Amino acid sequence: MQKKILLLGSGELGKELVIALQRLGQTVIAVDSYENAPAMQVADSFEVINMLDAVSLDAIVAKHHPDLIVPEIEAIRTERFYEYEKMGIQVIPSAKAANFTMNRKAIRDLAAKDLGVKTANYLYAKTGEEFEKAVLEIGIPCVVKPLMSSSGKGQSVIRSKEEISKAWTYAIEGSRGDLKEVIVEEFIPFDYEITLLTVTQNNGETLFCAPIGHRQERGDYQESWQPMPMNAEHLKEAQEMAAKVTKALGGSGLWGVEFFITKDGAYFSELSPRPHDTGMVTLAGTQNFSEFELHARAILGLPIPAIVSLKNGASAVVLADKESNNAPTFSGLEEVLQVEGSDVRIFGKPTTRPYRRMAVVLYSGDQEVTQITDKAKELAKKITINYR
Repeated sequence: MQKKILLLGSGELGKELVIALQRLGQTVIAVDSYENAPAMQVADSFEVINMLDAVSLDAIVAKHHPDLIVPEIEAIRTERFYEYEKMGIQVIPSAKAANFTMNRKAIRDLAAKDLGVKTANYLYAKTGEEFEKAVLEIGIPCVVKPLMSSSGKGQSVIRSKEEISKAWTYAIEGSRGDLKEVIVEEFIPFDYEITLLTVTQNNGETLFCAPIGHRQERGDYQESWQPMPMNAEHLKEAQEMAAKVTKALGGSGLWGVEFFITKDGAYFSELSPRPHDTGMVTLAGTQNFSEFELHARAILGLPIPAIVSLKNGASAVVLADKESNNAPTFSGLEEVLQVEGSDVRIFGKPTTRPYRRMAVVLYSGDQEVTQITDKAKELAKKITINYR
């Protein structure tokens, strides 16, 4: 059952997915807006296009006649997916899911208004005037996000009226694609955040991985750990919400569903219809299948008998702090890898910029998950990026 798969977006998550798919005998064409993207380095072939250009996207689909289209980023002309489905191409998880989840407005309205899932209060704004009005109506502090962005770009917390103008500019500059609109959310005084990796199957029940805790800076994750110790009732509540939203969107695959957890329970935050960056912790062997292996099996319709937790683990990112058009080298690997339970994934990105995620350090063992996370952070600091 070899399939030809068009992967739209070729970053570090796409790279691990390509490896998982190829281990199952699949053919993958990796697509991105620049050459030598991480997933292109391991794919069977690649294409460089602007995926927001419908004509270019149509041309690539016509050229390769893929069996499956797997979107891995937000900046895609996703409305074309409906036409591809009519052509008999399977879109992962579905054209509806890809369209809704690539836009925070669509997914939030579906969850809060159509499904009655518990979320923070929110408003939208397209202009600076609308934005200021929304901020004052929601109340300060509040959270601001572009409707379309990735890796936390454009996201901020407003803590005073003086920050309103700056937050608007930052959100618009951080927007991806041609959608220039933001969401203003009520600030939830949460105890912690989780990612609940959820697997939907065409021929099987919905499955859940153990919850993943994570810490963010600038809206982007810095460390993640699995499992996140949490109240069983709150976890059940999150699982029920994740199942409800993914069922409404339809299709098969792995989803990264994010929740705020408070003393009162779980609040739905966001959802990605693909492997999640915080889920890279599963590469540490925390469970019997990594998130990428789960996604590969689900989209191919292969059985997933069960997801079994094996050990505690954590991931910690390695960030660039300079801009360079040359691929960097890395030192410190020997010191990190001599520690039992450690591992490193260098993504192979061809350029750097401040705060760009270039690698991740993994660590697992029998210690408490907080100790494991501290160790992962300590090891990540030993990796040095050498700019050229």
